[in-house]
Amino acid sequence: MNSLFSLTPKQLLSQLGCLILLLLSFATTAQTSWLFQNAAVIVGDGEQLDSADVLVVDGQIVAIGASLEQAAAANSATVIDLSGKWLMPTLIDGHAHLGYQSRSSWGADNYGLANLEDNLRQYAYYGFGAVFSAGSDPVGLGQELQQSIAVQQDLPEFLFAAGMAPPGQGPNNQFLVHTSQVEAETGMTILRGLENPEQARRAVAEAAQKGVKFIKIWVDDRGGSQLKLSPAIYRAVIEQARSLDLKVFVHQQTARDMPDLIDAGVHGFLHGRIGAEFTSALAQQGKGADVFVIPNLGLGELRREAIGDDPFLRSFLSVELREQLGVSANRSAVPERDERVETELRAGFERIEEANLDLVLGTDAGAVPGHPFGYTGHRELEIFVSLEMTPMTALVTATGNAAKHLKLDDLGLVAVGKRASLLVLDANPLTDIRNTRAIHAVYLNGRLIDRDAIAASLPN
Repeated sequence: MNSLFSLTPKQLLSQLGCLILLLLSFATTAQTSWLFQNAAVIVGDGEQLDSADVLVVDGQIVAIGASLEQAAAANSATVIDLSGKWLMPTLIDGHAHLGYQSRSSWGADNYGLANLEDNLRQYAYYGFGAVFSAGSDPVGLGQELQQSIAVQQDLPEFLFAAGMAPPGQGPNNQFLVHTSQVEAETGMTILRGLENPEQARRAVAEAAQKGVKFIKIWVDDRGGSQLKLSPAIYRAVIEQARSLDLKVFVHQQTARDMPDLIDAGVHGFLHGRIGAEFTSALAQQGKGADVFVIPNLGLGELRREAIGDDPFLRSFLSVELREQLGVSANRSAVPERDERVETELRAGFERIEEANLDLVLGTDAGAVPGHPFGYTGHRELEIFVSLEMTPMTALVTATGNAAKHLKLDDLGLVAVGKRASLLVLDANPLTDIRNTRAIHAVYLNGRLIDRDAIAASLPN
């Protein structure tokens, strides 16, 4: 058996991560049966219940109503009075890139199971029950993480996609370097370079054979610095994926590319681009095809803001990161707003609402340094509401809509038969969306998550 002194630094960090995971597992209660009484319930589909009891047995919601004490006693459920509190589904982030961002740095050196699990614990702290990592993970490690989650039952669900783009392209130049490094270190493929339709079909078939459920494609020339995936190739990807019951999500940077992608059968857009070029006709076309759109507004807005000074985030940042994300020449406490852009976005949201097109919460967290997991989801909801979306509609993007389009059939709603991944708030988010920050408790699969233990493990 190797001693600690014979391990490489990366092996030592992995061992330390396992130890932290073990300690945290003791901090998470094994209790999975509860009777939540007198809760104001946000269902996740736009409905709310003024006062209701919710019975959870073995991590599943089995009854919603009143006078459930007898059933609770029969199932040895612990009774919790939630008078004056709000109960809702845990949030879901439909667009992120896990593994590269740690609590103190960003890059390929961080990528591994220990950091992936740590990223998920950060999501749990912020009340998230699932996250979709969009095309930047090796299949083998992604599946190993999923197996670990299935055993532990106290981490958010992890979904991931096989990434496909022109050879050597797709992500931004910085991210390309780091995904290539992870590929070299693990011997596993992350980005599949496609040169023709035949190769595209084979790549999708191989991904399906390995158990992959989602495909992520890049249709973006990066301002002329890259080749854009051609219609012939992305149509081959989508056709093959649909024949194998895989979903295809697309990174694109202009609304002009969206009509043909919808016509080709894509399932959703990870960068909605819902400004002036996102017309009523495009919204109607998207609704007719049942696609979803992720506006992804925070990635641009928050990089101009001194978020390192936000008390809701500070404890998750090393001293160095706090300084990097604090007030500087590039970051302001109150950044200037572009009223023309915001007027266009408000009009875009109105067109989407008129078409009843599904919006999904997504943050792109982890794709670039300083865009933190979990925190950015709450901020994205705040941005939605600042652009005149109702708080209820914003919450649906992060619960019922996200679960629907990510094949999370047992999450996203407070409803009988769903898993008890639940968020309890001390204040009403329907009157002030910032009350999603007022987290009283988080339950994943019926297990009460010890948020204090997660916070205590963070660097100072």
